[in-house]
Amino acid sequence: MSDTTAGSPSPGAAKTISPIQEVVIRIAGNSQDGIQAIGGFLARLAGRSEQEVMTFMTIPATISGGASIFQVRMGSGEVLSSGDEADVLLAFYQHSYDAHISSLKKGGIVLYDSDHIEPKEEWKKDYHHLGIPISGLTVEAIGGTAKDKGKNIFSLGLIAKMFDLNLPKLEKLIGERFTGKDPSILNNALAAFHAGHANPLGNVLETFKFVDAQKKNGHQIVMNGNEALGYGLIAAGVRFGAGYPITPWSDIMELLRRELPKYGGTFIQTEDEIAAISMAIGGSYAGRVSVTGSSGPGISLKTEALGWAIMAEMPLVIVDVQRGGPSTGMPTNIEQSDLNIAVNGGHGDAPRVVIAPANVEDCFYMAIEAVNIARKYSVPVIILTDQGIATRIEAFVEPNLEKVCQDISPDFTPVADHKPYDLSKADGITTHLAPGTKINSGKYPIVTGLEHDELGHPTGSPKLHMQMTAKRRKKLQALGASLPVPKVYGPAEGNVLLVGWGSTEGPIKEAVDRARAAGDSVSSVHIRHVNPLPPGLENIFSGFNHVLVVEMNDEGLYGFGQLGSILRARFCDPKIQGMNKTDGLTWKVKEILERAKTNMTAGLRKL
Repeated sequence: MSDTTAGSPSPGAAKTISPIQEVVIRIAGNSQDGIQAIGGFLARLAGRSEQEVMTFMTIPATISGGASIFQVRMGSGEVLSSGDEADVLLAFYQHSYDAHISSLKKGGIVLYDSDHIEPKEEWKKDYHHLGIPISGLTVEAIGGTAKDKGKNIFSLGLIAKMFDLNLPKLEKLIGERFTGKDPSILNNALAAFHAGHANPLGNVLETFKFVDAQKKNGHQIVMNGNEALGYGLIAAGVRFGAGYPITPWSDIMELLRRELPKYGGTFIQTEDEIAAISMAIGGSYAGRVSVTGSSGPGISLKTEALGWAIMAEMPLVIVDVQRGGPSTGMPTNIEQSDLNIAVNGGHGDAPRVVIAPANVEDCFYMAIEAVNIARKYSVPVIILTDQGIATRIEAFVEPNLEKVCQDISPDFTPVADHKPYDLSKADGITTHLAPGTKINSGKYPIVTGLEHDELGHPTGSPKLHMQMTAKRRKKLQALGASLPVPKVYGPAEGNVLLVGWGSTEGPIKEAVDRARAAGDSVSSVHIRHVNPLPPGLENIFSGFNHVLVVEMNDEGLYGFGQLGSILRARFCDPKIQGMNKTDGLTWKVKEILERAKTNMTAGLRKL
């Protein structure tokens, strides 16, 4: 956004309209104020205006609510992160102002509720202050009985005025939000919105207008990662799931519970996590891949039943929307600390597939990929997302549903004979028949958590245990060999390679762009298939002097983080170093660049 100077214009001075490529708006208040609604409206408007958008939010972990923020970055060009610094801070309370004014760029605009905030003199020289009695004007616009419950929509009107946003589209979005409610609620919302938009914006020096966005190849849709993952599972053909509520997985569960019946499916909320995974395993055993999910604490509870599914070689999809810390930890903060339990959690040699979507669009397509891997290899597949992707809103081109939607109904065609755990297959892949399928030989297999022979019958044979253990390993090795080699972002050789997984993709790419613009030799690679790893990584790593693994988890006892430790164990390459943090927040681009310089120096000392 163009620079804005502090202070008041001379009386009668005309406001200038400045063209902008993008803007970062941070909205700070309490969770009860509906600040997520403001950000959601802006994000969805961007998507419907062929703009790029990415959001970031924090919410309190307590039921009673508390301080919260929603940051939205929208623009006419490519948007890879939610932004390091804000151009505009919308603050509702004194604590919102005090805590978040430092997030503003110097010269940025503080749009604040003067009914609740007393600006500080020392900050007036650095930021342009625009005080409006938002609470009082909201009451005036929609009546005293409503108090200030519509101040979020009033503030949306202020922002729409400041950035010359499309009023008809915003009115339509507001109408969609309140569909099915009492008509008076929609009328009050529109009244508050129009009152905000009619405000003269006091002493603002300029208003802004986005330059035209580049036309997209196809209609854009806007959603968050949990929504994209849920709809991806439906498109993949999943028609049964079971789960237990926990933040931040619960939104997926609620979506599936609402949407699956429309397609002849069912989602059941069970009494606990163990029942949820057990019921989903039963659904998969019946012949159609089923889904369960949770966050860290629930994944811990599911691990014993997960081991059963691995031993019985049941196809299953498990969603883990990661949160911060062990135990109940930080339930509304971001972390990538479930990688170890996803890859290795449970007793015995229990290989499973772990994949990690890189962005919201990826959540949709990797849900389909997870179902297809589970079906082909008869294996549990864990989808690792995190709170960052779960709540982040992005715009992407609408999928071709006629092309991607699939029917995975079981095939009951009779067969002559069948051995699900056939040891003669070099790739080790198991094939199950749906119960009820006629086997003409009359030899029907069984499934069990005990070690078994080729028909599933329990056995204590040392030879068979060795063969079956190798079989369960070989099929994941076959999958790994078939995965695509990850693409390097930037030159294939250079000084520094940043390695990421999950929601770190966008900030890492933006860090690469910024570093290369400054003349530094930096590239990146993003790993979406974590277990098994894709082929060719060792060749990529060999082209760089430093390989820094950027993660949101602790560096661990030996300083390498969770993915970093996996990569060092796999490739025995000492130049692979960890770059970790555990503050519960997403990586900022400047953080990545600053830490990369520090870690390169530290890495050289360790070599």
